Amino acid sequence: MDATYYYLGGFLLFIVIIILLSGIHVLKEWERAVVLTLGRYGGIKGPGIIFVTPIVSKITKISTRIQVVAFKSEASFTKDNVPVNIDAVMYYQVVDAQKAVLNIESYYNGTNLSAQTTIREVIGKYSFDEVLSEREKIAVSAREIIDEKTEHWGVKVSGVEIRDVQVPQSLQEAMSRQASAERERRSRVTLAIAEVEASQKMSEASNQYLNNPIAFQLRWMNILYEIGLEGKGSLMMIPMQVAAAADINALSALGLKSVAQANKSASGDRSATSQQPGTQQ
Repeated sequence: MDATYYYLGGFLLFIVIIILLSGIHVLKEWERAVVLTLGRYGGIKGPGIIFVTPIVSKITKISTRIQVVAFKSEASFTKDNVPVNIDAVMYYQVVDAQKAVLNIESYYNGTNLSAQTTIREVIGKYSFDEVLSEREKIAVSAREIIDEKTEHWGVKVSGVEIRDVQVPQSLQEAMSRQASAERERRSRVTLAIAEVEASQKMSEASNQYLNNPIAFQLRWMNILYEIGLEGKGSLMMIPMQVAAAADINALSALGLKSVAQANKSASGDRSATSQQPGTQQ
């Protein structure tokens, strides 16, 4: 009997030790433990080694590090009724462990679902073109709304980023055609502007050639020279209505008229000299 009581007492002591050891917990630096004693809030403990009364007290561990959640909002309609699928990322952090445990069943699911519904609401306030071009503005607006909702749960949303905006295949083809038409329009406008500027410069050049025939002759000779360089054969096609190559005005402008007059006077002197001997006879 004494041995039986001895073994029974040892077994009960072992059970008590195991129960007491179960009340010891080790929390990491970023972890906090919300203690509930007999169902009532008993405070927050951690980090490090903590002890809670076994059986009567329970703990819920909360991570205070920034957490990243990727979520999608499917079949969201823009302000102009264009269906889009939004792929986004949210960054949040638990700043009040008490609220995160007592005010909501699961702060993780609540924050994730709140982000999905909020992004759909925000997309509905913008047109399709604005959704494509102003992602950062939409993300900031969504972050403010989500943070306002999760504030009562002890959760702080630090950022929302839109990774991708997916549109139906038919709409992608329409956007491609629109972009192609826009590029074509810009190309034609650029060509028209270049044509106008070229015509203005040609008009100015024609006025200069009109007042300076020599410049016009030199330009024409240069054109013929360039045609000769580009041609592979010896035959050159020249229009019939071209500038005169021996324009008297051009010759006079170059000073060749005076040379011609000098040659004429010299020939007249020679003829007069040849007639003097005949007169003497």
